[in-house]
Amino acid sequence: MYRKIMNFLKEWKDSTYRKPLILQGARQVGKTYTILEFGRTHYENVAYFNFETNPKLNLTFEENISPDYLIPILSHIAGQTIVREKTLIVFDEVQLCERALTSLKYFCEEAPEYHIIVAGSLLGVAVNRARFSFPVGKVDIKTLYPMDIEEFMIACGETDLVEQIKQCFHTDTPLPAALHDAAMKLYRQYLIVGGMPECVLQYVSTKDYILIRHTQDTILASYLNDMSKYHNLNEIKKTRLVYDNVTVQLSKKKTRFQYKLIKKGGRASEFENAIEWLNLSGIVSQVYRIEQIKKPMENYRDIDSFKIYVSDMGLLCAKKDLDANDILYMVDELNDFKGGMTENYVNIQLSINGYRTYYWESERGAEIDFIIQREGQLIPVEVKSADNTRAKSLNLYIKSYQPAYAIKLSAKNFGFEDGKKTVPLYAAFCI
Repeated sequence: MYRKIMNFLKEWKDSTYRKPLILQGARQVGKTYTILEFGRTHYENVAYFNFETNPKLNLTFEENISPDYLIPILSHIAGQTIVREKTLIVFDEVQLCERALTSLKYFCEEAPEYHIIVAGSLLGVAVNRARFSFPVGKVDIKTLYPMDIEEFMIACGETDLVEQIKQCFHTDTPLPAALHDAAMKLYRQYLIVGGMPECVLQYVSTKDYILIRHTQDTILASYLNDMSKYHNLNEIKKTRLVYDNVTVQLSKKKTRFQYKLIKKGGRASEFENAIEWLNLSGIVSQVYRIEQIKKPMENYRDIDSFKIYVSDMGLLCAKKDLDANDILYMVDELNDFKGGMTENYVNIQLSINGYRTYYWESERGAEIDFIIQREGQLIPVEVKSADNTRAKSLNLYIKSYQPAYAIKLSAKNFGFEDGKKTVPLYAAFCI
């Protein structure tokens, strides 16, 4: 399946300034598959080492981690010669061997001609707890996310439709009605399936939502198992409480995260470590309220006011045990959840595109779902789950801050009017 990160990997391979690459991300987002597919198509051979399936590998890194020492041993273990520039060396599940992570510093300094990619889920957590030094400044780091809706559409054989959507986005001209309806249907299918590659592959092959839900439940279970690996019992309980509660809070009219909704009398001091763990693991992301519309936005975030979104739409729907047909037809019973679900979807697409997202709230409660910095401009992004796009909050924001333009995401077709760029929900990947 096509993954956009392949373009980044090609640039990394050809770069004069290439360093060992850490590819991090949540479990099951396709890190190993992507790296091996890249190695297969761009190198003469791949030397693959997995620290989870071969725990004895750790012993190799205990005595000496210089490249001169490691390369002959790794060649022997792999059963093939590791050749400079022509072999891709892959360390998988590297969070289980911190010394292997440290060795990247010496590969960067002493043997930059060797091409190395390491992959690890929960890498942020492992780095946070490292007993050995992290190779700061000696590695490139890239995060792999679940597949976005563009990759999902391409996997479904809709490459031509994707190109037309991009064209309409850039020219602000409506997509023909039949294609718009087809794209909206694909959007709703994406909400159910999500972007986990295994789920997308199952959808393309079988269209069996029950099978896909089983896979999603298995992935959710693996996340819970990870919590037990990296936490003490007390922290596990808190982390599960927070994770279970995220989806509940998305059903509220105001989706700002509230500790008191986790448990009666809940406080930040009790749950902030659990939230940090979920963030570092890539399972959720935090979006902070911005107090002033100024650059750099990070300087004006309110650390006490934030929203939490889940990293994958399919897992969100599985967590809520939502019926596939209810989402395909957007039934009225989902009305309380539609807003939060749509916000979550948009945040995923924006994050994959590299935006750091914030939200804005006026003293009287007017709210803009996202503020992003796009092409040097601070742009408000308003999200609606249907085609009712009346936006009092957006009009107030425009009047107060006069942005270059605003973006309205909804079920409506493309257009541009009164400084507002109307973008259908299925085209969020274009932003």
